[in-house]
Amino acid sequence: MACHCTGCQRMTASAFSLSALYPSNGFKITLGEPVIGGLHGTTRHYFCAYCMSWLFTRPEGMDEFVNVRATMLDDAQSFSPFVETYTDEKLSWAMTSAVHSFKKFPSPDSFPALLSEFAEQH
Repeated sequence: MACHCTGCQRMTASAFSLSALYPSNGFKITLGEPVIGGLHGTTRHYFCAYCMSWLFTRPEGMDEFVNVRATMLDDAQSFSPFVETYTDEKLSWAMTSAVHSFKKFPSPDSFPALLSEFAEQH
C-alpha cells in the first residue's frame, strides 16, 4: 500500500509511505522493543527505539492486521503498491502504479476482497 495522508508525508519526509499488510498472527518481533512514535493517536505507529526508524503500524479497528514498512524488508524492490489510500491528501505530482485508489482508508470489510484479488494476481 501507498498512503498519501499528510501524516505519512510528515513521518516519511516524502510524498507517501509504503507498507505491506500482514495478518497479526503471522507477525512477531524477534529483537528489541519498539516504541510508539510519529502521530500519537488511536492508530499506533511503532519505531525502532535505537535509530527511530518507522517499522510498522497497527491501524485503528484492524487488530487482525499489521502494516509493515515495505522499505524495512530485505526485498523492498519487489514491492509495488496494489492499493493507495488517502488520495484526497496526495501531492498532485505523486503517482503510483496502484490498482485500487481510495480517497481515505478502505473500510475493514473491503479487505477480504482486496486480499483475495491481490493473491490471485501474485
